[in-house]
Amino acid sequence: MRIAMVSEHASPLATLGGVDAGGQNVHVAALSTALARAGHEVDVYTRRDDPDLPECVELAAGVTVVHVAAGPARTIAKDELLPYMDAFGDVLADWWSTRATDVAHAHFWMSGLASLRAAALTGVPVAQTFHALGSVKRRHQGSSDTSPPGRVAAEASIGRRVDVVVATCSDEVTELVRLGVPAERIRVVPCGVDIERFRPGCGGVVEPPRRARYRLVCVGRLVERKGIETVLHALADLPDTELVVAGGPSADLLSADDEARRLLEVAKADGVDDRVHLVGRVDHDDLPALVGSADAVVATPWYEPFGIVPVEAAACGVPVVGSAVGGLVDTVQDGRTGLLVPPRDPAALASALRDLLGHPERRAVLGAAARRRAVARYGWDRIAAQTEVVYQAMVRGAVLTEAAAR
Repeated sequence: MRIAMVSEHASPLATLGGVDAGGQNVHVAALSTALARAGHEVDVYTRRDDPDLPECVELAAGVTVVHVAAGPARTIAKDELLPYMDAFGDVLADWWSTRATDVAHAHFWMSGLASLRAAALTGVPVAQTFHALGSVKRRHQGSSDTSPPGRVAAEASIGRRVDVVVATCSDEVTELVRLGVPAERIRVVPCGVDIERFRPGCGGVVEPPRRARYRLVCVGRLVERKGIETVLHALADLPDTELVVAGGPSADLLSADDEARRLLEVAKADGVDDRVHLVGRVDHDDLPALVGSADAVVATPWYEPFGIVPVEAAACGVPVVGSAVGGLVDTVQDGRTGLLVPPRDPAALASALRDLLGHPERRAVLGAAARRRAVARYGWDRIAAQTEVVYQAMVRGAVLTEAAAR
């Protein structure tokens, strides 16, 4: 098959850790590469945000990144891209008409709008993965939500119009059905992890060097909803424990980052600033060594559509202590591969971490179980095979028929 991956703001070529660069970039790159290994041709369409970018770049054998001219060729926050989606869709239609595209997979809601516009002109079937839903974002962020007006209604419409919605976790299915998306149009395929790169004992130079008996690691964009403040508050009750936070801008620009400054102020107020290390953006190739250096990886977002970091930690054999929200409820088996606590609850987090850090045998058992589960369920070749089954049903026009037969 020739597969069109549409990821309007999240390029698989982007440097991770910025405001709009994170799990979706990794997902699109890894899924595309795994599908190409299985013999498919994959074109990834993303918006041109630099005039010097070539129109096409080979990401890997069988994977071509196409930079779409839609709006100014400069960096624009994803919440400001909606006015350019019609132009994006028109370019998609031109490409699909000349490259005999079999199926399209849109990532994020605005990619869905562009893909459906192109599909109306070309007849290409469309799958949709939202990665994050506006209804959930609004519920948790309230007036701080910067999404364009009409996002929730648009997502509901997209979900009803595409051939299939590929959800990444069971919690998302419930939310989609609440939005009016027919359950028979939804398939669950989780995000994956490179189980060869992320593995126990992968080695590598780790910065910063350990300075305390125990090490906790948080990885993710520096945005308030990631819940790093909760970890800082918990750290006050965890003596001889340091916290390494990877994410955000490069280390030399952290002092100008509003969220980094706020977190350091919180750490100082809690009296833990000498045990908190914000290291800024870490190259994805360097993450396995950093994650592997932790006694536990902590992921305490207010909400999380899926969360790739807990799966990467599991693949490294490191237990995760995480919020019982969204995708973490699927990826972290409480008491078996890690621990789950209520979101925004520093006392519960501190209690869980104190028990885990104090029992190295338990950490080892949880970590080993996490690794086994990551290998069995979340390797990218397995995820690509599951996704391919969905695509094949779309091409046959059999998504609804197969659902009715189950």
